[in-house]
Amino acid sequence: MRRGTFRDETVDYAAVGATQAPDLMQYPPERSRPAQESWRLGSGEDRFRTASEAVLSWRAQRDGGLSVTDVRPAAGPMYSGVSFDAEGNAIAPSKLEADQRFDADGTPWVSSGATVHLRGRVKGLKAGGELRVILAIEEPRRVGFLLGTVSDTVVSGEESFMVEWYENDEVWFTVRAFDAPRSFFYKVMPWLITRRRKALFQRYLRAISPLYATPA
Repeated sequence: MRRGTFRDETVDYAAVGATQAPDLMQYPPERSRPAQESWRLGSGEDRFRTASEAVLSWRAQRDGGLSVTDVRPAAGPMYSGVSFDAEGNAIAPSKLEADQRFDADGTPWVSSGATVHLRGRVKGLKAGGELRVILAIEEPRRVGFLLGTVSDTVVSGEESFMVEWYENDEVWFTVRAFDAPRSFFYKVMPWLITRRRKALFQRYLRAISPLYATPA
């Protein structure tokens, strides 16, 4: 696959896109631990758009206590990500063609093929490393992205951050993930993976939920 000026590195796991599989919780990738949480954000188009912009501008990570640095968008149309059908099967390159957007501090928003460095700690446990945006989705009622591990991570796997505006007008934010241990520490104490993931999910959900918004 042709790439532009960003570093020529691929994700470090095989089950790319598995966070989109309906049966992730029952049949996770080998040696990995699956997780999923959802939170109702409210209702209506305004809530959907506000939450969507928050997710695409890395708010879940930043307001969740992780530093977001060295965001490198894929160059031009050379890398367009991977698309998945309703069963989580890869079908064709993503066609997201939106112009690159930036946060107030100049940080690029989420885009397919971008790489990013996350750094932080959760309950004393390391979180972050180098990751790649596997897929970015912007549909009329569904917005979000998939983030996969590349290097310098204590676990290997994928996270999915999705905001959906349902036909009943409710807006929900759902995070899904699967993690396989990479470091010796997690291999001998795998229960820490679940503890770390649960804490991360709570941070992500609180960062996007208006119930926990910081007053202006």
